[in-house]
Amino acid sequence: MRGIAIIVTGYTVISAADAAVKWALPEVGVAVAMIWRGVFGMLAIALLVRFQGLRPVRMPLLALRSALHCVVTVAFYLAWFNAFPLGASYAVSAAAPLIMTILAIPLLGEKVGWRRWTSTCVGFAGVMIILQPGGELWRWEAGMLLAGAATLGLTRIWTRVLAATDTPQTIAFWLLAAHVPVGLLLLPIFPPLGPLLPAWDIVLSLAFLGMANGFAHLLFSRAFAIAPVSALAPYEYTTLLWGGVFGFLVWAEVPAWNTLAGASVVIAAGLYNLHREQVRRREDRAAAGRA
Repeated sequence: MRGIAIIVTGYTVISAADAAVKWALPEVGVAVAMIWRGVFGMLAIALLVRFQGLRPVRMPLLALRSALHCVVTVAFYLAWFNAFPLGASYAVSAAAPLIMTILAIPLLGEKVGWRRWTSTCVGFAGVMIILQPGGELWRWEAGMLLAGAATLGLTRIWTRVLAATDTPQTIAFWLLAAHVPVGLLLLPIFPPLGPLLPAWDIVLSLAFLGMANGFAHLLFSRAFAIAPVSALAPYEYTTLLWGGVFGFLVWAEVPAWNTLAGASVVIAAGLYNLHREQVRRREDRAAAGRA
C-alpha cells in the first residue's frame, strides 16, 4: 500500500511537469528542455537527500538505464513539440504497464498464466483502438511514442533490479544527470529556438519541470524498491486522468471517442492483470503454508 501511494503521487507530479515542458517546448526546443530538466532535477534530488547516498553501485546497468530513459524523453518531447495532444500521448504510452508484465517474466522470473497473457493481448488491441489506423492519431509520432513506451517498460523493470543494490536517490539522480550530456549532444539536431536564458515565465516552467522530475523519479525509485512491478504497473494509468485535465485546461484538448474507448480497454486489461497477480500470490502463499 505504501508503494501504491508513493507511485500515484509520483505520477501526479510527473504529469504536471509534462504539462509544463509541453508548454515551454515551442520556445526552447527539445535539447534545451532536456538540459534544464537534468540540471534542476539533479539539484532537487541532491537537496532533498542532503547529498547522501548518491554513489552508484551497479554503474554499467545504471548508465544504460539512464541513457535509455533519455531516449524515452526525446520521443515524448519531440511528439509534444509537434503538437501531439498530452492526453493522447499518455493513452498511447498506456501500453507500458502491459509491456512491463511481459518483461517481468525473463528479467524478474515472475510467472504469467494464460489469463494474463489474454488480457495483455486485449490491452494491445485497446492501443490499436486509440491509434485507429487512418485516424487523427495515426501519425509517425504515435509509433515513436509506442516504441518509447516499450523502452519505458524496460527501464521500469531495471529500476526494480537496481533497487537491490542502489538507493532510490542514486537511481533517480543519475537518470536525470544523463539528460545533461545527452541534451548537449542533441543540440546540433534540435538547436535552441531562442536564447539559452529564455523569458522569466519559461525559466520558471523549466525550473518546475526539473525539480518536479527530480522529486517524481525519487518517488518512482522508492516505490519500485518496496513493491512488485505487477502491483504498481496499473497505477501508471492515473496519468491518463491528469493528461486529460491538464490538456483541457492549458490547450483545450478534448480526447476523441476512440482515445477514451481504447484507454478504457487498456486500463481494464491492466487491472485484470493486477487481479490475477494477487490471486497467484495468494495461491503461492497457501501452497507454501501446506508444505
